[in-house]
Amino acid sequence: MDSDFGIARELSDLQKLRSQYQPELPPCLQGTTVRVEFGDRTTVADPSGSHTISRSFPHTFGQPIAHFLRATAKVLDAQIISDHPAARVGVVFCGRQSPGGHNVIWGLFDALKVHNPKSSLLGFLGGSEGLFAQRTLEITDDILASYKNQGGYDLLGRTKDQIRTTEQVNAALDACTALKLDALVIIGGVTSNTDAAQLAETFAERNCPTKVVGIPVTLNGDLKNQFVEANVGFDTICKVNSQLISNVCTDALSAEKYYYFIRLMGRKASHVALECTLQSHPNMVILAEEVAASKLTLFDITKQICDAVQARGEQDKHHGVILLPEGLIESIPEVYALLQEIHGLLRQGVSADNISTQLSPWASALFEFLPPFIRKQLLLHPESDDSAQLSQIETEKLLAHLVEEEMNKRLKEGTYKGKKFNAICHFFGYQARGSLPSKFDCDYAYVLGHIGYHIIAAGLNGYLATVTNLKNPVNKWRCGAAPITAMMSVRRYGRSHGASTVGIPSLHPATVDLKGKAYDLLRQNGSKFLMDDVYRNPGPLQFDGPGADVKAVTLCVEDQDYMGRIKSLNEHLDKVRAIVKPGCSQDVLKAALSAMSSVTEILSVMSSPSTGNTPF
Repeated sequence: MDSDFGIARELSDLQKLRSQYQPELPPCLQGTTVRVEFGDRTTVADPSGSHTISRSFPHTFGQPIAHFLRATAKVLDAQIISDHPAARVGVVFCGRQSPGGHNVIWGLFDALKVHNPKSSLLGFLGGSEGLFAQRTLEITDDILASYKNQGGYDLLGRTKDQIRTTEQVNAALDACTALKLDALVIIGGVTSNTDAAQLAETFAERNCPTKVVGIPVTLNGDLKNQFVEANVGFDTICKVNSQLISNVCTDALSAEKYYYFIRLMGRKASHVALECTLQSHPNMVILAEEVAASKLTLFDITKQICDAVQARGEQDKHHGVILLPEGLIESIPEVYALLQEIHGLLRQGVSADNISTQLSPWASALFEFLPPFIRKQLLLHPESDDSAQLSQIETEKLLAHLVEEEMNKRLKEGTYKGKKFNAICHFFGYQARGSLPSKFDCDYAYVLGHIGYHIIAAGLNGYLATVTNLKNPVNKWRCGAAPITAMMSVRRYGRSHGASTVGIPSLHPATVDLKGKAYDLLRQNGSKFLMDDVYRNPGPLQFDGPGADVKAVTLCVEDQDYMGRIKSLNEHLDKVRAIVKPGCSQDVLKAALSAMSSVTEILSVMSSPSTGNTPF
């Protein structure tokens, strides 16, 4: 009920202490003046989709990136905004809750009030459904008091959110118009920010004055691209899960008779599983991206685990911990094809009870091979993005079942001479996503809220708040904004009977980069993790002391300061312009022409669609 939202929480002593913590702001966000430098007009990482995206988003495609500057920055063409009329801003939680979401609202509220105390912030109650119905709660200091640095989304609540259909977009536009909003801030992940981009385009097309701003908040960590290094909530989720995994590792080592199969929440990508592996050092992790790249079948994965169990058994080790991302099941080729058939039949209105009789012969054979509990879960209706209900499919139990059958077979045949295989299964997801946010997520979310206001003050529409250089201290963070359309791509999807269709422009979940430094670190340590039981326990979340400022391994090992490199490139180009002027020597001019000709030729080849470049 709406009356339940925004009420004061009952806080423990630790929660009270956390509510007093004041996140730090980078220098570029301090003070009452907004300084913004606009860069070049943006394009997209995959040139083959550029035409389709620009045609679908004529008002918001190709906008420039924005850098927010500190007061001491000397940038001649920077726009200085010192006049801040009172603003009415709406904010809505979209998508699944993620630790730190409340701090985005707090940061946005503080920025609004610092720049003009008469500004107001309206929270929509119950996610996008509350937006459509115009159910609001005006945010105040008193209301925020017991939600600062706290987990969950219970300040405003959320639903199964999307703003996609014509009816939904019109309802959102009507709400913003009726409430006379200067801006609407959407807090969410890949799907929610795709919807934000479409909403911004529609508002611009219909001359609606409301600007739409996106904030990257998702525990999955899959809203990553050249502009976005990390998502609010990912740091917390991985730290909480890593402690749970480490506890299980210690238990396995103590009892020495169980294999633990742990499935981790994270949707299609395996970012959470990879990060937790690097933090806690379990014996094995099977990444969905590895399975997809190598086209591993269910039999291949089962054999891989069984061979590992047998190798450990030969060293008299009859225990272990195996991590599985929840997106693994969709990465197994034959299971994915089976799901496509099932979802197609469900879309045709075939009831779940009758689907098994409608499947093709090979799909029917696979379906009947699977344990009954998995069959039932595969028949669940797909999500709004046509993916399976991954959190409801118990992949860990399926693999534990198949491994147990194979190990019993090997034991009977005498090819395996160890102890009987025993498995215990867990799914870690809901236990972590309601956690108190880590210090990093508290700071990051609060900063993003402030950037949200800076975007609004600069009059920008269809932008996502960005922070780069995140692995460094807060005072080194680079704050900016990038058009959401610059992060989009257009993918071709296969259909049955060899046909295919081009998808609509969207943000797509970033998968684990199998050529990246984080994955390489996993490969370097894989054999040691498997055989040597080098379990590592990072402990519970730390809010003070040496552990408080530890950041995600995957964030720290990658070199991602994209926005910083863009600025550095522009500085080099400015130096070239300063040196190569009319009147410079022939030798200088020739050297510049030769170098620039080589650079442009290389870049033209690299950016050509024929090279097969794909988005980050």
